[in-house]
Amino acid sequence: MSQDSRCPQDPYSPYAALRSGCPVRSVPTGSGGRPGYLVTGYAEAREALADGRLSKDTAAFFAGKGSPRTLHPAVAHTMLATDPPRHTRLRRSVTGAFTAGAVTRLRPFIARVTDELLDRWTGGGPFDVVRGLAVPLPVIVICELLGVPEAGRPDVRRWSAELFTAGDPHAVDTASHALAGYLAELVAAKRRRPGDSLLDRLVPACDEDRNGDQHLSEEELVSLAALLLVAGHETTTHFLGNAVLALLRHPAALDRLRKEPDAIPGALDELLRFDPPVATTTFRFTTQAVTLGGVEIPPGVPVQISLGAANRDPERFPEPDLLDLDREAATHLAFGHGIHRCLGALLARAEVEIALRAVLARFPAIRLAVPPERLEWQRTRLVRGLVSLPVLT
Repeated sequence: MSQDSRCPQDPYSPYAALRSGCPVRSVPTGSGGRPGYLVTGYAEAREALADGRLSKDTAAFFAGKGSPRTLHPAVAHTMLATDPPRHTRLRRSVTGAFTAGAVTRLRPFIARVTDELLDRWTGGGPFDVVRGLAVPLPVIVICELLGVPEAGRPDVRRWSAELFTAGDPHAVDTASHALAGYLAELVAAKRRRPGDSLLDRLVPACDEDRNGDQHLSEEELVSLAALLLVAGHETTTHFLGNAVLALLRHPAALDRLRKEPDAIPGALDELLRFDPPVATTTFRFTTQAVTLGGVEIPPGVPVQISLGAANRDPERFPEPDLLDLDREAATHLAFGHGIHRCLGALLARAEVEIALRAVLARFPAIRLAVPPERLEWQRTRLVRGLVSLPVLT
C-alpha cells in the first residue's frame, strides 16, 4: 500500500525506511489484500517505467474479475491505460499540440491569465495560492487549448477534483460519467460547428479516411479529451502549489529566485524532484516474470512505482532531503520515464515558470500565513498536493 495518503505531511521518511530495507518489496494492494509490489528505489523505478513487460492495459488485467465499480469506460480506459500499438496511435494523435513551438505560442495567454488571477489579490489579507492561482490557471489553459467554453469550465474543474476523491468510489464513478457525458456533447457540438481548438482538430480523425480506416473511435476521442483535461491541470496544479511551498520553506532559495528570475527555469527540475505532484504512478502489472532490483516478481501482479520515493533516493541524489537549486536534477522521475512520460511536461513547466516569475515579482515579501504543520494535504494515493496554501505579503 502507498504511504503517501497515510503520511501527507511527510511521506518521504516512511519511504526512506522502506527503500533502505529493500527498494522492491511485496505489499498488499487493492481490495482483499491481493499481493503486489512497491518500487521505491530510483534505479529500479527508472528500469520499471521503461520495461514493456509491465503492462498498463487495465482492461486486460481486470477482465473477468468482476467489480462493483461503474467508472465510465472513456475515463477507465484512457491512453494511460493502454499498451502499444494502441497507445502509440493515440499518443501520436495529440503530440503536436504539446511541442516546444506549440507551448511557446501559448505563453502570452498563460502570462495574461496569471496576471488576471493575481490582480484579485489585493494584499489586504491571506491569499490562497492553490485556490486563487494553482487550480484555476491550469484549468483555464487546458480548457482554452481543448476548446472547452467558459460556461463549462467550473463543471469540468469540479468533476476533475471529484475523480481524485479519496475513499469515495461512488463519487469518483459519478464524476466520470458526468465528465464523459459533457465531453460527448461537446464533441457533437464541435462536429456541427467546427472551430480551431485541439478538440476541433481531433474530431475529423473519427471520420473514415480513404481506406476506410478509423484513426480514432468516438469513445477514444472522448477518452483523450477527458485524459487531457484531467491530467492537463491536476498535476500542474500540484506542481505549482508544491513548488511555492518548497520555496516558502527555504527562504534562501526563494530570495535567490526573486533576485534572479531568469534562474527559475533551471530550478524547476530540482523543485519537481524535491516534492513531485504525482506520488505514485498509475496502474501497472507484470505480463511475465520480471526481476527488478534482485527481486523476482511473478507474472500477473500489480506493481506500484513511487516517484516521490525514487526522487529522494540518496544513491542517485546525494542529500536528497535538501532543496539544492544548484543540483543537476534533470534526471528526476516526476514526469515519468519511457513511452508513458508526461505528454504535457513542457506545458506544465511553462505554466509554473510564468506563475513563479509573476508571484515573486509582484509579491517579493510573500510568506506563509500559517505554520507549515497546519497545511492540509490531499489524501489520495496518486497525486501529492495541498488543499490550500494561504500566504501573506
